[in-house]
Amino acid sequence: MAAPNRSGTLTAAKEVRLYPSRFHYEAPRTIDEACQMMAYYRDDAKVLSGGMSLIPLMKLRFASPGTIVDINNIEGLDYIEEAGGYLRIGALARNRAIVRSDLVRSRHPLMSSACPTISDPVVRNRGTLVGNCCHSDPQGDWVSVMMCLGGEIVARSVDGERVIPIEQFTTGPFSNSLQSHEIAVEARIPGSTNYGEYHKIERKVGDFATVAVGVALNIAGGSVSHCGIALTGVAPSNLKCYDAERAVMGGTLNEGTIEAAARAASAAASPRSDHRGSEEYKRTMVEVFVRRSLRAAAGIRAA
Repeated sequence: MAAPNRSGTLTAAKEVRLYPSRFHYEAPRTIDEACQMMAYYRDDAKVLSGGMSLIPLMKLRFASPGTIVDINNIEGLDYIEEAGGYLRIGALARNRAIVRSDLVRSRHPLMSSACPTISDPVVRNRGTLVGNCCHSDPQGDWVSVMMCLGGEIVARSVDGERVIPIEQFTTGPFSNSLQSHEIAVEARIPGSTNYGEYHKIERKVGDFATVAVGVALNIAGGSVSHCGIALTGVAPSNLKCYDAERAVMGGTLNEGTIEAAARAASAAASPRSDHRGSEEYKRTMVEVFVRRSLRAAAGIRAA
């Protein structure tokens, strides 16, 4: 093949192949064995589950862990079940399984709405909710969904188990509060919700979100008993909109409370103008999506 150089002359293009740095590979058979390995390797190790983020980063050498602890051979981590008042999703439950789960659909419609928008079928076949939360990409979808639903991450280590609310788990762009010897083994979500929608704009199928908004509600007797609203791609991290939630909590959904929530969500966002759109456009779409979701929940037809 040929490619133009700076002077416009066609020259032979060089084939560039990207390979990760050399690393040591471990494949534990039990979670206890995996925890022992993480306790031994600590900061030198990364856990591999779906690998949809870690492997590309390694190929580009943005990440060069000395050791990979591949947990895919551990049986029993691919569950999606309800127990103890929680919807529990194991670290190896693939996005494809979440899309197809009747349990997820019946308990949390927001999750069913969001999952088909995540990247493309190849990524959904392999990627996991827990892995996506650990990656903590500000444009990742699952952290926002977990924020709407009051989700938690369960971490295991040789020291035992601890439960971390998602707002405390994600500590910034591409960072989380896991300690170097801990493994995220489960996402769990309390109770259930009877309404949820995830709206997302992307430049093309499989792209990251230009703007995405998750809304989850519980409405009983005409009153909102739970409201979760979170934003993707319009702040340095996924953003939970407390003021917008308070605007509708404890009362009925009407045009006044819906408008207040939509404006509060837009004000909470801090988007940057970039190749995906201007700041003004992104703020406007946050407002549009929150208003659209709440109107649908209230059974109010958009004007």
